Amino acid sequence: MPSDSKSENFGASSATKGNSPSRKLSNMTSSRTLTYLSSPAEVSMADWWFEIATIDHFWIQRRFEVLRRLAGSLISSAGEIAEIGCGRGLLQRQVEEACGREVTGFDLNEFALKQSLARLSNIFCYDIQQQDSSLRERFDLVFLFDVLEHMADEDRFLRALLFHLAPGGKLVVNVPAGDWAYSAYDDAAGHVRRYSIRSLQAAAARNHLRVAMWTYWGLPLVPTLLLRRFWLLGKRGKDKIISAGFSPRTKTLNRLLSLLSKCEPIPQRLLGTSIMAVLEMDSV
Repeated sequence: MPSDSKSENFGASSATKGNSPSRKLSNMTSSRTLTYLSSPAEVSMADWWFEIATIDHFWIQRRFEVLRRLAGSLISSAGEIAEIGCGRGLLQRQVEEACGREVTGFDLNEFALKQSLARLSNIFCYDIQQQDSSLRERFDLVFLFDVLEHMADEDRFLRALLFHLAPGGKLVVNVPAGDWAYSAYDDAAGHVRRYSIRSLQAAAARNHLRVAMWTYWGLPLVPTLLLRRFWLLGKRGKDKIISAGFSPRTKTLNRLLSLLSKCEPIPQRLLGTSIMAVLEMDSV
């Protein structure tokens, strides 16, 4: 890593209390090191979302299930893996526990990074637009989960991301689906857009990428998003909107929504509240 980088130790969050990590993970120290390759910066993401999006949140669990069904083999076969926009390390921790793989995490949100749940993986405060030479074409597999919709200039962002992708590498993207579902929640969360498969394919094509595999997911949750649009009418305050729009409120409701969310095949191309896709460089 660059000689001008700096590191900071911090205690791991206790938000994972009640989980059952593997023996290898549970024997590891709870101290984490955050390395700064860039200065922290404000991001288009509400901090309150990180407080609600816990490792046992039904939506976080379902997203990982969809990943394993759609592209789980990529995790085991990849060399180095990274997540851009890792937040507080939810996906990193899931991959660590389920697959025993390290996922290098990059983000600019210092608030989220200092709460990282990752145990095996390195975490960095890093702006991918910086294009650090030590990271050029380094990663065989890159996760970009619920990040692209926050980017006003998605093409500039994707071009910077591709600097870090190794030749023949894969980019796994998750984005919110459907303009019909856009609500006050999206505004509060910092979303610039929601996607259709056509708009995602168009964004990929503009940046010399192609969608190799994809699926809608969240079909059983479509009615809840329609209800959310009306539920949030008249609500004020970003944190209140995020809480009302994403929090399952009780453990019982979280379990019920978890069961409901599983009632769909993967992959499926009918309808959903999210799209997950594997992108690769277009050889044409």
